[in-house]
Amino acid sequence: MNAPPTASDAQALIARIDWAASPLGDAGNWPQSLRTAVDIVIHSPMPMLLLWGPQLTQIYNDGFALLAGNKHPQAFGQPAHLTWPELKDFTDPIYSAVLQGQVRTYSEQRFTLQRDGGDADFWLDLTYSPIRDENAQVAGILVTAIETNERRRIALELEQRSAASLKAQRETEERLQLALAATDAVGTWDWDIAEDRFIADAHFAQLHGIDLARAGQLPISEYLHGVHPEDRAMIARSIKHCITHGTEYAEEYRLLQSDGQIRWVFARGRCYKDHHGRPIRFLGAALDLTERKSTEQALRQSQTELQLIINAMPILISYVDREERFRLNNSAYLNWYGYTPQELYGRSILEVLGEDAYALRAPYIVQALSGKPCCFSISTPHRDGSLRHALMNYLPRHGADGAVNGFYIFVIDETERKQTEEALRNLNETLEERVSARTQQLAEANERLQNEMFERERAEDALRHAQKMEAVGQLTGGIAHDFNNMLTGIIGSLDLMQRYIAEGRTDEIGRFTEAAVSSANRAAALTHRLLAFSRRQSLNRKPLNANELIHSLEDLLSRTTGDHIELKLRLADNLWQVNTDVSQLENALLNLVINARDAMPDGGELQIETANVYLDGSDITTLEPVKAGDYVMIAVSDNGIGMTPSVLAKAFDPFFTTKPIGQGTGLGLSMIYGFAQQSGGHVSLFSLPDRGTSVRLYLPRLLCVPVEDVLTPVVNQAPAAIAGEAVVLVEDDAAVRMLVMDLLNELGYRAYEAEDARSALPVLESDRRIDLLVTDVGLPGMNGRQLAEIARQHRPGLKVLFMTGYAEIAAERQGFLEDGMDMVAKPFSIDLLANKIRTMISQSH
Repeated sequence: MNAPPTASDAQALIARIDWAASPLGDAGNWPQSLRTAVDIVIHSPMPMLLLWGPQLTQIYNDGFALLAGNKHPQAFGQPAHLTWPELKDFTDPIYSAVLQGQVRTYSEQRFTLQRDGGDADFWLDLTYSPIRDENAQVAGILVTAIETNERRRIALELEQRSAASLKAQRETEERLQLALAATDAVGTWDWDIAEDRFIADAHFAQLHGIDLARAGQLPISEYLHGVHPEDRAMIARSIKHCITHGTEYAEEYRLLQSDGQIRWVFARGRCYKDHHGRPIRFLGAALDLTERKSTEQALRQSQTELQLIINAMPILISYVDREERFRLNNSAYLNWYGYTPQELYGRSILEVLGEDAYALRAPYIVQALSGKPCCFSISTPHRDGSLRHALMNYLPRHGADGAVNGFYIFVIDETERKQTEEALRNLNETLEERVSARTQQLAEANERLQNEMFERERAEDALRHAQKMEAVGQLTGGIAHDFNNMLTGIIGSLDLMQRYIAEGRTDEIGRFTEAAVSSANRAAALTHRLLAFSRRQSLNRKPLNANELIHSLEDLLSRTTGDHIELKLRLADNLWQVNTDVSQLENALLNLVINARDAMPDGGELQIETANVYLDGSDITTLEPVKAGDYVMIAVSDNGIGMTPSVLAKAFDPFFTTKPIGQGTGLGLSMIYGFAQQSGGHVSLFSLPDRGTSVRLYLPRLLCVPVEDVLTPVVNQAPAAIAGEAVVLVEDDAAVRMLVMDLLNELGYRAYEAEDARSALPVLESDRRIDLLVTDVGLPGMNGRQLAEIARQHRPGLKVLFMTGYAEIAAERQGFLEDGMDMVAKPFSIDLLANKIRTMISQSH
C-alpha cells in the first residue's frame, strides 16, 4: 500500500462542500470541539474517520480515503449509514456503545472493499473512541483504521522464516521513517518496545528537546525528560496502562523547554502486539496546542473579568442573540427573576418573562434587532410579588460583518425613585392641610402663653420686618437701576417713533425700533437671570458634550478675554454627556470668563478644564448637600486678584458685586448657582487673595439619552396658514390678544378670540373646525389648563399651546403638559409664536 498523501486533498474537499446544506450546518458556526477533531483527523499520518452529530456525518483524511476505495469522494460529508449499508450489522452495536462513552477496539478485522472496480480483502486494526463537545457530551466518534495486511503477512512469515521476517521488519521501519518525515504538521513516533528504541520525526523530537541527529537512537526515558515534572508521572502511568490493557493512549501534557517556556501537547497513540499477545510497537501522533491553549486561557480570563465586572453592577445587564436567548447576564437577575447566570444561559426572553411581559417588550425587541437602540420605561413584576418600575435600554450588537447578531439589555430599578416622587407629590398636596391643622393645635396649646410672649413676638416681628425691608431694598435697588435704564430706552424710542410718525418721517424710525427691541430683550434677559437665581426658569434640556460646546465657544471666549490674557483648555478625553440647557450653560461659561477677565486687569492665565468625577459629599464644599453619583466637572480658573474671605462669603448673594456702579448687577454667580441647582448639579468656589479664583460647575452624568421633542419649532420666517385652518385664542390681556389676533389674521388663519374661558367654551363646543387652541394659563375664573381639559372632552386630541408669564408653570412644564400640548413663555417673539403654531398644527395632519 502506498504512503498516505498530504492532507491537502481532504482540506480542499472540505472547502468545496456546501456544509450549510449538510446536517453539520455552516462551517463558520461549527463548535470548537468539532474544529479540533477535524484538525487532528486531517493532519494525522494514520487513516482516520470522524463521525459527528446525530446522523454520524463522515469527515476523513487522505489515508482513510484509500481504504474507502470506490466510495470516495461521494462518502465525504454524508451520513455513515448511507455509505456503508453492508456493514450495518457490524457497526450499529459499536456506534451505540461508543455514543454512550465506551471505547471499542478490534484487531485484524477482515473486510471486503471495492477497489479499482473489483473486490479486495483488507485486514484492519480498528479503534472507535468517543469525542466530547464543550458540554462534555459525546458528540462524535473517532475511528482509527490501520491496515494490517502487511503486518499479518510478516507475522505468518515469522513463523516460517525468521530471516525473511527480519528483512521485512527493516523494510517496514524504513517506510515508516519516510512516512514520519513526510508529515511535519504534527509530531509522530514509533516506539520499538522490545529494544526500547524510540523513532520520532523532527517536529516531535524538537518539541521534547532531543537532538535531531539522535532522534532514532534514544530510549523513551530521554523523551520523558522533556515533559514537565508535574506531568511526567501521569504520562508514564498512561503509557503503562495502554501497553498492559491494550487501550487507546490520549493525553494532554506540558513540555518544559530549555528556555523555560511551557508548551502544551495533545498526543494520541496505540500499542500493537504480535500474534502471541506480546507488545511490540507503540505508535502515535502529537499536536502542538500551545497557541490554542494561550488563546483559550486569554478568552477565559477575559470572560471571567467581564463577569466579575457586570456582577458588581447594581443594574441588570445581559446580552441576547438573534433567537432572543440569553448568552450573557449578571447576578442581578438572581434577585429579580430567581435565575443564576448559569441557569439563565440559553433561555429565551419569552421563557423567562412569560407571554404578558414579553408582549410589552416585543416592539422594542424588534427595533433593537433591526439595529436601532431604544430606551423606555416599563412596570414589570418582581419575584417577590411586587410591581417594579424599570428603565430599560436596548443597544444593538453588531458582528464582524456589520450585521446585528443580538442586543444588550440594561435595566435600572427606578421603584424607589418613583415611590419617593409619589410620596413627595402626596406630601406637597396635603402639606397645606397638615400645616393648617398643626397650626391650630399649636395655637390652642400656646394660647395660655400669648400674654407673656406678646412683647417678645412684637420685637421679633419688628426685627424680621426690618430685615425683610433691608433685603427688599437691596433687591429693588439692584433691579431698579437696570430696569430704569432699559425702560428709558424703550419709552424714549417709542416717544420718538410717535413724533416721527406724526411728522411723516416713517423711513427714519428703524433705529428707534431696534433700540426699543434691544432694551426689551435686555429686560427679558434680566428676568431670566432672576429666574435662574430663584431656580424657576424653564430649562430646554438636551444631551450635550461639554467639550464640543467649549470648542465652539473658543473664538468668542478668546475675543472676550483679550490679547493680554492667555486662554488654556484642558479637556478630558471620553467626557460623559450631560442633559442640560445649552443656552444657559453658554451664558454661565461666558459670565465666569468675564469675571476671570475682570480679575486680571494686568493680564494672566485663564484655564478651562473638564473631567469625569464621582462625588459622594466629601469631595467638595457646596451651599447644599451633594447627591452621590457621577458628574461632569467644568472649571474656570484664573490667577488674578482673588477674593478675601469676607467677599468669598457673599459671592453667591444676589446683587452683591465688587464692580463699580453700572458695570455689574451682581447676579452672575447667583444665576450660575441657580442654574446648577435646577440642573441637579452643584457649584464650588475657591479663592485666595492675589492667588486667583477657581469656580467649578458639576452637572449630573447623562446615563440614558432622552427622546427628542419632535414638537420643538425651528425659529425662522413666520410660515403662513394652510387654507381653512382655524385657531381659538383665549387671552385676558387686551394688548396681547390684539397682537396675537393680528398675527393670526396676517398669516391667514381663521381666528376666534375670547377674553376668558367661559367666552371661549361655546366656540370650542360647537361643530366648527378648530385646529389649535392658544390660551393664556392665568385666566380669570377658569384657568387655561382647566379650559384645555374641558375642550378635549368635546374634541379629543385637540392641540393646545399655552402662553404663560408664570415662572412656576414654566419651570414645571414636564408635569404640566400632556401629549399634544406645548408651552411658550412670555415675553416671546412673534416669529417664535408663529413657528410654534405652525409646527403644532402640522403635527396633527
